[in-house]
Amino acid sequence: MKIAAKCFCLNVLVCLSIANFAKAQSADLEAIRKDIETYKVLPKFVPPGPAFDAKKVMQNKTIISIPVSSAIPFITTLEQAFSNVSKEVGFKFMEWKNQGLIPEWQNGMNYAVSQKYDLIDLLAGADPRILKTQIDIAIQAGVKVVSSHYSGMKQTVVPYLTSNVPSDYETGARLLAEWAIVRTNGKPNVLVITSDEVFSTAAMVDAMKAEFALFPDAKVVYVNVPITDWASKIQPTVQSAIQGNPQLNFIIPVYDSMSQFVVPAITLTGASDRVKITSFNGTPFVIGFVQQGKVDMDVGESLDWSARGIMDAEMRLIGGLEPVKDTHTPVHIFDSTNADTVGHPPKPNTGYGTEYVNDYHKLWGLTK
Repeated sequence: MKIAAKCFCLNVLVCLSIANFAKAQSADLEAIRKDIETYKVLPKFVPPGPAFDAKKVMQNKTIISIPVSSAIPFITTLEQAFSNVSKEVGFKFMEWKNQGLIPEWQNGMNYAVSQKYDLIDLLAGADPRILKTQIDIAIQAGVKVVSSHYSGMKQTVVPYLTSNVPSDYETGARLLAEWAIVRTNGKPNVLVITSDEVFSTAAMVDAMKAEFALFPDAKVVYVNVPITDWASKIQPTVQSAIQGNPQLNFIIPVYDSMSQFVVPAITLTGASDRVKITSFNGTPFVIGFVQQGKVDMDVGESLDWSARGIMDAEMRLIGGLEPVKDTHTPVHIFDSTNADTVGHPPKPNTGYGTEYVNDYHKLWGLTK
């Protein structure tokens, strides 16, 4: 009898533990769902600092941007937005076009110094760790060197830059993990495709690992594909992963321009019903994939908004104003419920509202 009673009590405790775990996981999923919903609401403008006279600050000033690679659609949109801001405010701006090769970045740095630019913008992964010699020469020549859209909010960058304008890669990555968790009812089986040479990737991976760690049933594999290999290696990597893992249910390419190579791999393997994609950046053609059902969700950032935040920080730096700690440029979720707000075909910088443009103009003294 005593043994039977002990067994009964043990069974009760096990059942209660399972029930409590199920309730806790259910509560966690509900909290995640609520978090996701907050990022479907149109974002509001938060000024990054006090108003200033941008035209006066930037009179006869010049900025050159050296991006990680001009071949990435995300970069093309950002650079065009930089150019638009320069025309609105009234200063000279140039993009140093390149294909992501280090000698090209170095040549751009040398050109900027020789042409006496006031500020060099190293955009989205043109890596200052590799360019120390050129950065030192530029700063000695009186040129400010700023990395932008390069690091997450919590990352520490090299100390020999003039400044750094971070972006909220951590929130974007957290939402990617949350989406996969919710869509699989707490049992994501995920392939994450990274580009580890891009500094911000570490911030994204850390944020995803922290989120996935909350769910014991989560299975995640991380595979690195450098930017220069996207076109040749992403598709076979994805096809191999799908064929080798029948339980695979999500692929997260950390930068959404990678999706152009992921989608064909899923189609060719006939896994569209089983394997979903979620990614980060809000590149128009990827939101088009969302509209078509080829991508499940894209965490977007208005690149026009981001560009204005970066330019705001860099203009303040040129003017000797108080540095910006947080540009407050938001992220916004696009899924099947709201992807149509971006237009058909999707247009850059659409779906985030338009009031922020007027808000920046007021901030810069361009309008009252």
